[in-house]
Amino acid sequence: MSAPVRLEHLAWPEMAGLQTSHGGMLILPLGATEQHGPHLPVAMDTLLAESVCDAVSASTRVPVLSALRYTVSQGHTTKWPGTFSLRHETFIATLNDLAAWASATGWQRLLLVNAHFGNDAPARVAVDQIRLRHLGTLQIGFRNLFQLTPEIWRSYIADAEDLHANRAETSLMLHLFPDLVHRDRLATADDPDRTGGTVFSHPVAQTSRNGVTGFPSQATAEEGALLFQQMVAALSEIVRRAIIEQPPLPAADWLGTQPPACHA
Repeated sequence: MSAPVRLEHLAWPEMAGLQTSHGGMLILPLGATEQHGPHLPVAMDTLLAESVCDAVSASTRVPVLSALRYTVSQGHTTKWPGTFSLRHETFIATLNDLAAWASATGWQRLLLVNAHFGNDAPARVAVDQIRLRHLGTLQIGFRNLFQLTPEIWRSYIADAEDLHANRAETSLMLHLFPDLVHRDRLATADDPDRTGGTVFSHPVAQTSRNGVTGFPSQATAEEGALLFQQMVAALSEIVRRAIIEQPPLPAADWLGTQPPACHA
């Protein structure tokens, strides 16, 4: 397989050609830095986002930006060390700023690829803002790696619906970064999902004894390899569609329709 097209490795003259090919598109991986139980590295989400996006970039030649490593992890509280979180508004503002720079410097499409559950809601707010602020100049999209297909999602929630550092995530790390997994701790890392039937939203400190929700002891590198392949295949297909996708209606039907707040 070819090497990924990492924007951070290029000088600016090389970017002109990239902006006139592959739809002028960029991929932005969204990770996190947060506790992942006693057995996984705190960079788990970032490592996964980078790995999948690198593989997709290698096959599609769409350039990939440096991953966002510090995002929204406040739900993990301060119970365990290793978590570093942005405020929701900081994360939303960061995505808006990056999109503004992408648009101003000639890029036409930006796909956010997320590997961390806590980023989902604020990232969707940012996408809603970006799509209106850059209407007609920058197409913005968002995908969660864990929900790319129903099959992937079923694998993720097989042992816990409110999952964290569970069988699926541990399997992925056993495949991608086996040296970073503390195998000697897997047998005692299991912690069940306690959120079934709850009405309120509870942070991880109120639902888990060790930062895990699920059964990492059941994880295998073989399952991780299959899950990773499914993610790469699904995201590659999405990227190839995104390269050529146009708004369903012609510009004459929607130019000049931004809400007044978008001009503030």
